[in-house]
Amino acid sequence: MSRNAASFNRSKPRFKPQPTVLVICEDSKSGKCYLEDASGYFRVKVQVEICHCGKTDPLSIVNEAIGRKGKFDRVFCVIDRDTHANFEKALDAAKSQAKIEAIVSYPCFEFWLLLHFGYSRKPHSPDSLLKDLRACPDFLDYDKGSDRNIFRSLESRLPEARHFAPKALTEALDSGEMNPSTRLHELLAYFEELSQPQKIR
Repeated sequence: MSRNAASFNRSKPRFKPQPTVLVICEDSKSGKCYLEDASGYFRVKVQVEICHCGKTDPLSIVNEAIGRKGKFDRVFCVIDRDTHANFEKALDAAKSQAKIEAIVSYPCFEFWLLLHFGYSRKPHSPDSLLKDLRACPDFLDYDKGSDRNIFRSLESRLPEARHFAPKALTEALDSGEMNPSTRLHELLAYFEELSQPQKIR
């Protein structure tokens, strides 16, 4: 049986095109390795490039994101409050860019790790936070520059961190005291969303 012209028409796509995503990390090892392992855990099915741009201050990271955003649908800048002098400038620069979102931790990424062991809103300096984290099981020798598989060692505790982080962030926003808090859970939720095909409605 011969086919008519209409039978050769392609059917309409059922799913949205997969976005391209860039994640730029402040950490060259611990944070970067953690997010690479997290994207693998969630089986992200899209192009996610997680990189360290060779600069560690927030404004340089956001400027790197601004320079590269043309090739991506969304860009995330994972930065620590720490004691960076240009932190507020970096946040303002990120807010002015539609595609760019800052994933900030106060005082640093390690607060997200600490939330795997329980809820806390105890204010920290980066040093005091490391001290508390090193008191947790299997973290006695934790080093910020380590490339050990942190994600895998904390995988069984991930639901706790994802439960506590939004609570800490809500309390921080309500009180106006952001230390300690983190938005890492929002990035992981986005990874999880990306792992599912998005139907066109």
